[in-house]
Amino acid sequence: MKLPILDHLKSLATYQPGRPIEEVARELKIPFNEVIKLASNENPLGPSPKAIQAMQDALPSVHLYPDGNVFYLKNKMANHLDVSPKSLVFGNGSNELIEWIGHVLLSEKSNIVVSQYCFAIYPIIAAMFGAQTKTVSAKHYGHDLHAMAEAVDQRTRVVFVANPNNPTGTLASKGTVTDFLARIPDDVLIVMDEAYFEYLSDPSDLLPLIRSGKKPNLLLMRTFSKIYGLSGLRIGYGVGSPELIQRMEKVRQPFNVNAIAQAGALAALDDQEHVDRTRLNNAEGVEFFQKAFVQMGLEHVPSHANFVLVKVGDGKQVFDFLQKNGVITRPMAGYQLPEWLRISVGLAKENQRCLDVLKLALG
Repeated sequence: MKLPILDHLKSLATYQPGRPIEEVARELKIPFNEVIKLASNENPLGPSPKAIQAMQDALPSVHLYPDGNVFYLKNKMANHLDVSPKSLVFGNGSNELIEWIGHVLLSEKSNIVVSQYCFAIYPIIAAMFGAQTKTVSAKHYGHDLHAMAEAVDQRTRVVFVANPNNPTGTLASKGTVTDFLARIPDDVLIVMDEAYFEYLSDPSDLLPLIRSGKKPNLLLMRTFSKIYGLSGLRIGYGVGSPELIQRMEKVRQPFNVNAIAQAGALAALDDQEHVDRTRLNNAEGVEFFQKAFVQMGLEHVPSHANFVLVKVGDGKQVFDFLQKNGVITRPMAGYQLPEWLRISVGLAKENQRCLDVLKLALG
């Protein structure tokens, strides 16, 4: 190919998601309904029945463009969080928000600071804009926020922190987070990725910093993909200062949040019972896996999310064995953890099946 592709894109990694059930069933010639997926941290209960009904009701209008300003969802979420609608921006998944951050802040003269074992998209987005990634060694598989603050230099434009972290499930304490926020210069954007926020029983509440305007360089990212069970709709949102949100809106594509996603998300916010059932199922599932791993003598990282990271030896080999037996998990070699698997919490019967096959895999 003779096209003059930008040099910094030549070595850019391609993100590899968890494998779809359809693909595994087709490849291994396994009936679709005999394959379970515990790979992508999805909600095993599915979406709220209210969300399903709302999406069905919206179908007759899909010939019309969606509300480009997401007016109703933005205002409902603003009431839900007690923030101004001007502090909210919605994207085609949180990943789109991360890309906007690149458009707004990153260049070949800048860098980002992340933790070892961070979400893979952060370095990929930085590389898209020619920015460098400064990776700080993890502490007990989690963020060393003190060291990350120390790593910030004059070229740093963004610091990414997922709390709880994906793929390790670790959680930075409230005190550590507070100290970290105070140490980051005002000209560096702090992105707190809170995709798993709703699974926490006592989370760090950073919204007062947004409401008061005390931290205009803070952006919170949340999603409807996890506890709300709407992964397939791709809808996430950011909460930040109106000035920052306005600049992100400038690089947002028109009609980026589709009409079905808006309808489903609006209804999902009304179903607290579904959220509570999801949280309970998850707590029981995490406890089930972690107790079993202790009994099996398997090292694992105590999780605050909806998955557990477990050390199984040859991660690729164990992953292949599980997959051939109809259980899709996530190998971690791409995160420099080749001996580990990340197992998402499923329904109780799915968790048990996964554990039974894992025991067979480990002999």
